[in-house]
Amino acid sequence: MKTLRILVADDHDLMRRGVRTLLEAHPGWEVCAEAATGRAAVTKAEELKPDVVILDISMPDLNGLEAARRIRSASPNSEILILSVHYSDQLIRELLEAGVRGYIIKSDSDRDLIIAVETLANHKPFFTPRATEVILGNLQMGGGVRAQMPTSPRERLTSREREIVQLLAEGKSSKEVASSLCISVKTAETHRANIMRKLQLHTVTELVRYAVRNQIIEA
Repeated sequence: MKTLRILVADDHDLMRRGVRTLLEAHPGWEVCAEAATGRAAVTKAEELKPDVVILDISMPDLNGLEAARRIRSASPNSEILILSVHYSDQLIRELLEAGVRGYIIKSDSDRDLIIAVETLANHKPFFTPRATEVILGNLQMGGGVRAQMPTSPRERLTSREREIVQLLAEGKSSKEVASSLCISVKTAETHRANIMRKLQLHTVTELVRYAVRNQIIEA
């Protein structure tokens, strides 16, 4: 029987260890790597091409939603399971649009996690009951995830701009953003100005509030 290879990404060491212990107790499963940031998760997914990637939403450097988008692009055969304390209808919609097919809450049972991984390993979706309601509701509205949904300011941002929003909201300066993304300070400042204009924000404090409200960072 082929070994199921799983990547676990969460910024809390205890959470990663607990999930790893639970998963590796299952015959034929192995955690091939761990990651503490979204960016590290993307790098390891690109390198290892795991069967299943378990992602937390709120991670430093690059949040789980943005990491999921990049992992789906770099490793299309890797199924993604979001394991998070967060929940919102908008978040579920964005995850679906990113190609995520699994979502459970950290307060769910150990058994739910095992079932979710088993289901995704067979390339079938697994969502909590509330998430399923959102999916079915949108299908009834018009047959698609985005049916009749207004475009939010966040959706008008590019992938790079969303990445910079997180870094700025985490307290990084334009110089630190530039260093992290290997771009010039001038380019980082241009991105920052465009972001503030698109979101109609005027201060970093407002940007932080926006990032918390949209679950890009934790409060």
